[in-house]
Amino acid sequence: MARPDRLMRLIDLMRRLPAPVTADRLAAETGISQRQLYRDIATLRAGGALIDGEAGVGYTLTEDPALPPQSFSRLEIEALVMAVTGLRSIADTELAEAGEAALSRIIATLTEEQNRQAMHVILRSFRPAANLPAPGIDLNLLRRACWEEFSLRITYRDLKDQVSEREIWPLALSYSEHAMLLLSHCKLRGDFRLFHVSRISQAEPGGHSFRPNRVRLVREYIAKRSGEAAPGAACPRTPEDI
Repeated sequence: MARPDRLMRLIDLMRRLPAPVTADRLAAETGISQRQLYRDIATLRAGGALIDGEAGVGYTLTEDPALPPQSFSRLEIEALVMAVTGLRSIADTELAEAGEAALSRIIATLTEEQNRQAMHVILRSFRPAANLPAPGIDLNLLRRACWEEFSLRITYRDLKDQVSEREIWPLALSYSEHAMLLLSHCKLRGDFRLFHVSRISQAEPGGHSFRPNRVRLVREYIAKRSGEAAPGAACPRTPEDI
């Protein structure tokens, strides 16, 4: 690994790993000897990085306004930009705009060379927005219900135009090129269901919390789909609009 890349990775590790990070862990993650690690720590300190700690104890990075808040490889920049700009094709406008605003702030912290790389990727990865059915409810409510783990009462019209009222535990939003789906545990059916968001005409808090079950239920859903898939066959779809 080239020295500039190694120093960038070292800074990134001290940002991400629980502090203090031992020299053994940092050396193993960067693939260098401890002696080289100590020299790299000294180099970063000389360059303005505020790194507390010492050998035998561990190191903690204290952010310095003079230190760029983020640094990325060219491949990481491309992955970030393509992921965010792809939201225009699959997500709702609010989420796409939020992603673009966050990306703009990230790009503003990059070096001039990395900034040019990011702009180049934007030009190559732009795709027009998909013609998804417009949701008729507040998507912020759906996201809050997933994050905060509270139930929703919804009025839903299925693909056969049958209308029903249900209480659901919303687990996650899923975006595709053709629809926005809400993965939920439906209390009416007692099972997982994928609801087309555009077919939910009304949604309001149900008054019940299902915390802390969201992560467990998502894992159960993934395990159920994986278990039902026959060898060599596509994973079966979760029943929708039933």
